[in-house]
Amino acid sequence: MSAGSGQFPDSSADPLTSGLDLYIVGGAVRDRLLGQPAGDRDFVVVGATPEEMIRRGFRPVGRDFPVFVHPQSGEEYALARTERKSGRGYHGFVFHTGPEVSLSEDLARRDLTINAIAEAPDGRLIDPHGGVADLRACCLRHVSPAFREDPVRLLRLARFAARFEHFEIAPDTLALCRQMVADGEIEHLVAERVWNELAGALMTASPSRFFRVLRSTGALAVILPELDALFGIPQDPRYHPEIDTGEHVLMVLDQAARLDAGLESRFACLVHDLGKGLTPADQLPAHHGHERSGLAPIDAVCRRLRVPNACRDMALLVGRWHLMAHQAGGLRAATLLQLLEHLDVFRRPERLEPFLLACEADRRGRLGSEEASYPQARLIRQAATVARAVPVEPLLARGLKGEGIAHALRAERIRAIKAMQRNEGQKIS
Repeated sequence: MSAGSGQFPDSSADPLTSGLDLYIVGGAVRDRLLGQPAGDRDFVVVGATPEEMIRRGFRPVGRDFPVFVHPQSGEEYALARTERKSGRGYHGFVFHTGPEVSLSEDLARRDLTINAIAEAPDGRLIDPHGGVADLRACCLRHVSPAFREDPVRLLRLARFAARFEHFEIAPDTLALCRQMVADGEIEHLVAERVWNELAGALMTASPSRFFRVLRSTGALAVILPELDALFGIPQDPRYHPEIDTGEHVLMVLDQAARLDAGLESRFACLVHDLGKGLTPADQLPAHHGHERSGLAPIDAVCRRLRVPNACRDMALLVGRWHLMAHQAGGLRAATLLQLLEHLDVFRRPERLEPFLLACEADRRGRLGSEEASYPQARLIRQAATVARAVPVEPLLARGLKGEGIAHALRAERIRAIKAMQRNEGQKIS
């Protein structure tokens, strides 16, 4: 673990930064200390005023507190600030900036000690809260009791736990999170912030940790009650040796990460089995029709969290059709074509791979099946390829029009898929 150097703009060649008391703070410092590629640099300016920053040529962008963008580099420079709790939720704060606000005061308002380290232009580290020691100890620890005042910090903590999977959360930090939930702060989270943190966590190497942290603090039952309800719901051990539906979903998520799936697929994996939470108790451990009953809760989650349309659409497709995909090897050609039509792959070919990755993750997200192959994906891809290759010109030459073309094209696609199945030695009926 070593400090970075040479990360500051050349003040002698840049009149905008010349003479400013500048520090790099947060993630760029943390990641360099961990030996990881540093992301965007965030600068804190001590002792300046908004008027001075504007006079120098910086562009103001902050609405709640003064943040300024360098017109050439596009990097953000924030004035050192303090904050005071004034109400509920993420927006319930009053911020104060001024030349008198010190770097130490600015660092004291940050969430975790590993994010409260600053670096001076000479490479010196300013670390008043023991962030370097916590990096060495692989510990996620809050800076101060004020951590509990901002519910977004609980989500950020869970996301950092997912990103840094070998880090442990300090017990007193977990206790603060549980108190935050008990106090009702989590209920005041805005949808956009929940989705941003959730999406970031889904794209980590261990997304399951995000949801385990939320569940251990009680926050999952508030933010995603549909997912929280799946824990303790049994599944048929013949197909799910892990039995617990919630555990299955988390296993599927981690398999999606192993497959390097994109956000659309990973979100679909998260919500694909929500219908199992609605299965009547007298039908357990079977979940007949859960793929249909799950569509309403999937849609409800997407509406509540304002999930992007592409993620919502993929989640609904995977939720509804993942069982059919698993059965691809035994489907009739006409049914296999129906699956492709349901996915709309002839007009939206980009949907196929995210769908298949989510289905493969679902197949592997079972105890003992983590390394299982998924030949169904190859079969469905081949069916899409041969069906898409059926030419329309001969049908037009026969004088077909309108629905006549559609029916004839579908019949030719079924014949093409049957021929493919025959070559593959698949069951045909």
